[in-house]
Amino acid sequence: MRAWVLEEGADGYRLGDLPAPTVGPWDVQVALRTSALNHLDLWVAKGMPKPPAYPHVPGADGAGVVVDVGQAVEDLSPGTEVIIDPSTSCGRCQACLAGDIPYCPSFAVIGEHRWGTHAELVVVPGTNAIRKPEELSWEQAGSFGLVVSSAVRMARRGRIAPGSRALIVGVGGGSASAAFLVARALGAQTYATSRDETTRAWAIEHGASAVFDSAGSYDEDVRAATGGRGVDVVIDNVGTATFDRSLQALAKGGRLVTNGSTSGRSVDLTLPTLFWRQLEVIGASMNDRADFAEALRLVATGRVEVPVVAIPFDDYPGALERLSGGNQIGKLILVRKGP
Repeated sequence: MRAWVLEEGADGYRLGDLPAPTVGPWDVQVALRTSALNHLDLWVAKGMPKPPAYPHVPGADGAGVVVDVGQAVEDLSPGTEVIIDPSTSCGRCQACLAGDIPYCPSFAVIGEHRWGTHAELVVVPGTNAIRKPEELSWEQAGSFGLVVSSAVRMARRGRIAPGSRALIVGVGGGSASAAFLVARALGAQTYATSRDETTRAWAIEHGASAVFDSAGSYDEDVRAATGGRGVDVVIDNVGTATFDRSLQALAKGGRLVTNGSTSGRSVDLTLPTLFWRQLEVIGASMNDRADFAEALRLVATGRVEVPVVAIPFDDYPGALERLSGGNQIGKLILVRKGP
């Protein structure tokens, strides 16, 4: 099969030919129509984290048509149109049986810990192949999995509810844009930051109460816009560059939810800021099955519509460069030619 491949010691991905992955008894093989880029693609290429084995195929998100199923798979058959849920687990431990699979000792992400979706074919557990609603285009179906389901999880862990004041830092990228749209869909009063004027205009068009420059004193701007109170929740996947201002933007009793660190992994934290103001710092990573189901419902009903930019499959290197530069709103989607 044709696939974008990372070899050990290589500076980047190359387009090559690999044997089709083997289908186990609980697996399905999917011929992909679309797959989405995530910053995970960039991190894996830099060895953060290093893939478990080489060659490695990147890509966490995708949608396509089932072409083969394992003997133990009963609810899917060749020809079924499916969307890939990127979170995999053992399915048997206490965490899995409770439904919260990110706590599974064997938790793994497609495209990070196993071959991913930037290929002609992908093999995933049958539980990770979710039937595609007819109303979703292939571009929409392949775009939302990681970012919207992760945003749903962040919103749940941050206890976003109707009327909550929520600030989303770094809107423009796929994860932050999805978090903004999910917060809006849940009835929050939303605020957003971005370095880009066009992206700030997009946020206003999509319901932001106010927008701020990520490079400025947005914590002070947030307090001015909220009558001095601050916001109930901040979602921040930028990390080092914004963490302190995000914390200062919170109202007393507020929650900062983080699921990324694109600008750096370390921060200085003044503990009295936390305990005097009764603040919470909450980590969130990936999704469980319920998060993915809720994300699919929000997307399929039109309550969340992730902006997509379609790019030919063979132009993956150009798409990676564009992703690295942050020169887009929403998701970059690799599109294959139809059958």
